[in-house]
Amino acid sequence: MSSSLHAVVFDLDGVLVESDQLWEEMWSGYAARHGVDWGSEDTKTVQGMSSQEWAAYLSKLCGEPESVEDTGRAVVDGMVGAFEQERVDLLPGADETVKAVSAEVPIALASSAPRRLIDAVLRGHGLVDHFSATVSSEEVERGKPSPDVYLEAASRIGQKGADCAAVEDSSNGIRAAYAAGMTVVALPNPAPGYRPAPDALEKAAEEASDLADVRERLLRLLGRPAARERS
Repeated sequence: MSSSLHAVVFDLDGVLVESDQLWEEMWSGYAARHGVDWGSEDTKTVQGMSSQEWAAYLSKLCGEPESVEDTGRAVVDGMVGAFEQERVDLLPGADETVKAVSAEVPIALASSAPRRLIDAVLRGHGLVDHFSATVSSEEVERGKPSPDVYLEAASRIGQKGADCAAVEDSSNGIRAAYAAGMTVVALPNPAPGYRPAPDALEKAAEEASDLADVRERLLRLLGRPAARERS
């Protein structure tokens, strides 16, 4: 089998680690401390944004009680603390999927998480050496749904967007990877309020049920034999 795809770019939150609900907890907690309610629509709005973008949104929602930088730092400090308390777990099958796919083609990470959280999570879970490149949305001009972080991730591993498959769970993430020209494998979060919008899912070439399914679909898209075919 042959394929025009030569690399894979993974999202982090909701794809490799179980952290979507924790981000919402941190955003809503910050808002509550300033007497403001944070709802599911706010979460949908900021999913995929860079830390600078969502911090600006949160600060404005709360009446700008402190600078955007301090708002972002407070939330990220909470996320780092959650990781240190072992509350940021790998999703089932993440370890196996990363190792299986990286053994076949270069893989990169395109995440909206800030750099210090990306590094802490990948290093803490023993996955950092499997990635040829990792990019945070804070390192590019625009966060998701703009394609910047995906295009930068592809560039860092010597590929164009059309050369890559991408794995995403959120509406804005799927839109970003699709806009970068990537073949998107969607991994929808089944939790109420987190499933991607129908118009976003339409942009995905594949929809997987879990990470084991993602792994099989990626290997097939890459022209590699799936595990059951190799056994």
